[in-house]
Amino acid sequence: MATEGQTRVSRRKFLKYLACGAGALLAADVAFERRWIQVTRPEITIPGLPLALDGLTMCQLTDIHHGPFVSIEYVRRIVDLANSLKPDIIVLTGDHVYHGPKYIEPVWAELVRLQAPLGVYSALGNHDHWEGIERSRAAQSQAGVPELLNTNVPIGFVWRRGARLWLAGVGDLWEDEQELDQALAGVPPDEPAILLSHNPDYADDVNDPRVKLILAGHTHGGQVVIPWLGPVTTPCQRKYAMGLVKTDVSQVYISRGLGVAIIPVRINCRPELPLITLCCADGEVT
Repeated sequence: MATEGQTRVSRRKFLKYLACGAGALLAADVAFERRWIQVTRPEITIPGLPLALDGLTMCQLTDIHHGPFVSIEYVRRIVDLANSLKPDIIVLTGDHVYHGPKYIEPVWAELVRLQAPLGVYSALGNHDHWEGIERSRAAQSQAGVPELLNTNVPIGFVWRRGARLWLAGVGDLWEDEQELDQALAGVPPDEPAILLSHNPDYADDVNDPRVKLILAGHTHGGQVVIPWLGPVTTPCQRKYAMGLVKTDVSQVYISRGLGVAIIPVRINCRPELPLITLCCADGEVT
C-alpha cells in the first residue's frame, strides 16, 4: 500500500510530467503555426469597378521576411501555393527579407517564378530599405517585377474587353516618399484605383476618391494574438492590425503576412496568403 508521502511524490511527478508535456505541445504548436499558411478569400467591393472586371482576383504576398527564421524552402512553398491559386494578378507589398542583405538575391530568385496573366507588381517595405535598398531594387529588376514607386499601371484593358482599373503604389511610410498625386497621375476621375502601400498607417493620408482600396502588410497581424484582447503589439495603429478596415474615403486590407520578425513565433495568428476577389457595388453596371 502506498504511503501518504509516496502519494504526494507521485502526484508531484505526474503534475511535473503534465506541465512538461503541455509545454512541449505548446512549443510544437507555436513552431508549426508560423509555417501553417492560411489562404483567405476576401471579397471586396470596388465602387466604379467595370462589370467586365467583376470577379477579378488578386493574390497578395507580403512580409515574407526571408532570413534566419524563414527558410528559402518555405519561400519556395509560398510561391508554389500562390501559383496554384491561379490569380489574375499578383501584388507584393514589401518586407521580402530580414536581418541581412545576403537574403535579398535568394528570395527574388524564388519570387521570379510567380505567374499571373495580368502581371506581378511590387511595393517595397521598410526592411527592404534597412537590409539594402539598392540591392533589393536591383534583384527585383533582375526578376522582372516592376516596382510601383509613386506611379501606376492600367490593369485589364486588353484582357477584359477594354475595361480597366488602375494599380498604383507609393514608397514605404517610414523609409521612402509617398507622392499620391504622382502615383495617380493620368487616372481619370471616374475610374477606380487600387493602391499598394506597405504600411497601413498611410491610409489616413489618402483622401483621393479615386483610391477605392489600399493593400498593405507590415503588421504581421501582431504575430501573437490573445483571444478577446487582440494583438499583443503592432508596429502601427491597432485599428490597422489586420483584415478589411474602412477609412473616411476608402478601405484598406491588411494582410497578416507570411513570415516572422524579431521572434520566430506566431500564436493564434497564422501566416496569410489572401486571394482577393474584386466585386462591383450592388446595383452598379459600368
